[in-house]
Amino acid sequence: MNNNVKKLAAGIRAGDRAQLARAITLIESTKAEHQQQALELLQTVLPDSGGAIRIGITGVPGVGKSTVIDQFGINLTKAGHRVAVLAVDPSSTRTGGSILGDKTRMARLAVDQNAFIRPSPSAGTLGGVARRTRETMLLCEAAGFDVILVETVGIGQSETTVSGMVDFFLALMLPGAGDELQGIKKGVVEIADMIAVNKADGENIDRAERAAGEYRAALHILTPAHSDWPPPVVTISGLQNLGLDEIWTQINKHRDIMTENGAFTTRRRAQQVRWMWDMVEERLRGQLQNHEKLRAELPEIETAVAEGRMAATLAVHEIFAIFDA
Repeated sequence: MNNNVKKLAAGIRAGDRAQLARAITLIESTKAEHQQQALELLQTVLPDSGGAIRIGITGVPGVGKSTVIDQFGINLTKAGHRVAVLAVDPSSTRTGGSILGDKTRMARLAVDQNAFIRPSPSAGTLGGVARRTRETMLLCEAAGFDVILVETVGIGQSETTVSGMVDFFLALMLPGAGDELQGIKKGVVEIADMIAVNKADGENIDRAERAAGEYRAALHILTPAHSDWPPPVVTISGLQNLGLDEIWTQINKHRDIMTENGAFTTRRRAQQVRWMWDMVEERLRGQLQNHEKLRAELPEIETAVAEGRMAATLAVHEIFAIFDA
């Protein structure tokens, strides 16, 4: 085993946050030598992972995700938990960069010794999650974090990517149900394990309660993801720490029910297989993009498709014919 991998694995198992951060940087690297080390590292710490409860949190910008997560995380660390927050920043579509401001947006958690915040650029990944979010979750679990919170970009992309890698999917909503119900994606509500209407404080309390009622009514006409779990709808205030304990109660209730009926294990196993195929697709895409002859032919193929001279189906056939030659 590579000495760097040994050192990182030992540091992770000891709960060293600096070594954990280095390990995540390693798995995010696109360099071939780093990718090989990342494979070794993940396989080494795999037996130490899987023990955390994984929670995805989504919501449109301005819904107060960071405020909720900061307070929710503080509540959990005070209760004796170790919390890892994987906060995915919106990446620039032009430069690929991102504004990694999570540690200022979650000021209290950032200095909590029982918390770890990792901002990662989404880099255009579908579903608003970073490319290596799954691997990062495993490393955090191996480091002893028992609650993993994945904050998504929340900009209208397919959030099914997030729900496909967590145990519990929480959707935060704003008060003012009328317009909000018209604007939300039905798919997000369908895959949510719980809906929480945030900012239910001050003059917003009545509006938040009305919004919650609208969401409950909407959920009644939808088929829940699992017959044993009709998603609850609650009102909360991340700013005033109201209702956040109820979220944690429902998360644990959900886990107990899903564990008892076998759905928890089934879901985790299915996620592992989905992860495998996602990586197969990613690797194939990389090989296609790096194929020397294909790189030379692709501009003409793309132009022909764009101009309507070649059907997309024929183009795909041509691409793989070159790739397989």
